[in-house]
Amino acid sequence: MQIRSPEFKQNARIALTDVGLQKALGNVKTGFPDKRAKAVARMPEFDALRDQARDLKNHILQHLDLYLEIFEANVIKQGGQVHWCRTAEDARQTILRLCQEAGAKTVTKGKSMVSEEINLNAHLEAHGIQPVETDLGEYILQLRGDHPSHIIAPAIHLNLEDVSETFHQHHHKPKSMDAAVLMQEARETLREKFVVADVGITGANFLVAETGSTLIVTNEGNGDLTQTLPKTHIVVSSIEKVVPTLEDMSLFLRLLARSATGQEFTVYNTLSSGTKRLGDQDGPEAFHVVLVDNGRSDMLGGELQEMLRCIRCAACMNHCPVYGAIGGHAYGWVYPGPMGSVLTPQMIGIEQAALLPNASTFCGKCEEVCPVRIPLPKLMRHWRKNEFERHLTPQAARWGLGIWAFFAKRPSLYRLLSRISNLSLRSLAGKKQRIEKLPFGQAWTQMRDMPAPSGKTFMQQWQARNKTGHNS
Repeated sequence: MQIRSPEFKQNARIALTDVGLQKALGNVKTGFPDKRAKAVARMPEFDALRDQARDLKNHILQHLDLYLEIFEANVIKQGGQVHWCRTAEDARQTILRLCQEAGAKTVTKGKSMVSEEINLNAHLEAHGIQPVETDLGEYILQLRGDHPSHIIAPAIHLNLEDVSETFHQHHHKPKSMDAAVLMQEARETLREKFVVADVGITGANFLVAETGSTLIVTNEGNGDLTQTLPKTHIVVSSIEKVVPTLEDMSLFLRLLARSATGQEFTVYNTLSSGTKRLGDQDGPEAFHVVLVDNGRSDMLGGELQEMLRCIRCAACMNHCPVYGAIGGHAYGWVYPGPMGSVLTPQMIGIEQAALLPNASTFCGKCEEVCPVRIPLPKLMRHWRKNEFERHLTPQAARWGLGIWAFFAKRPSLYRLLSRISNLSLRSLAGKKQRIEKLPFGQAWTQMRDMPAPSGKTFMQQWQARNKTGHNS
């Protein structure tokens, strides 16, 4: 996937005027948040489980090497192999080699954001191997030459009209606006791909150290067909997805679907444990797990370690007002929204992704809904600080902060300027008591009016409050 994060501002402007995208994003603003709220309300112990999940994830990250080694040993016991890949290029080359060894011409794929992260499809195609996305959303995007804009609902930026037109062009059947008809078209087309595929590639929601198993959670049957019909099954996963036991996995499953789609549980929760056994009706003859680091081990023990708790539920982006206004493509790479604003600078460099941590209102909703309590605003502040220290911040912003710092270091002067500014803005608001064009901040008032300030600064109000005996 081409990196377009440096173009975030241009991407956002385009997104805001895209009528079709804005229509599609309406589903994000209401659908997912409402469903999550109802699912959480039905589970009184939800917050207690979040605390348990946070603590368990912290424990896992402190002993990540141990659990990954146990996982590898148990995969081998089950007849599989584990491949350790430091970089995206290592992962691409490893998967290509495994496909070539299997004599693969066609590869079916379940939904995997890590495969997007390492740009796997383009690499396979460049070497004569045809990858076929089998998740419905991913399949639609592949036909369109498009990329996911959301980590659990990859085609959420599209409307039914878009899908109908895409299927009409590629399936050569009459247009239909019936979702059931369109899904049946996809089933009929993909069924042939499942049968002829030489290799199946899936992601993994969790890796279970205790059993050497991998787990995928889906709402479609494509994941099961992808990993059971071909002779070779390749799992591509990032290293932080390991959990110690099946019981630990169940804790995260209780949080995942509720946080993601508002379901009690996803329709399919499928464990894969090695190769086909004697007497099994189906299953792979070869089982490989490709573990991708790609900068994650550098986060261990540092300020960004908490980001590795992420279980990819997308609750942060589902509730983010910025994502809800511009969608995922504006972020310019694989991971959008608040979680992407933390991960992307780590993976592609702050030089290319400096705008993303600034694409936040810091309302705190992302942290409020995170099932493993990741302090996303704090982690975005880490990157803002990093950006400033490396002089990547625009010069105008640096000048502005410098001026503010000058006055902030001189309390008397700061308070005087605050009183003057307060009275000036109140006067500017006039009888309407709102400011339609804010000096030096016209972009802010282009879409909204600023309420008139009270006429008294915060310090004046605080002192008055204390004099009357009120405490807070």
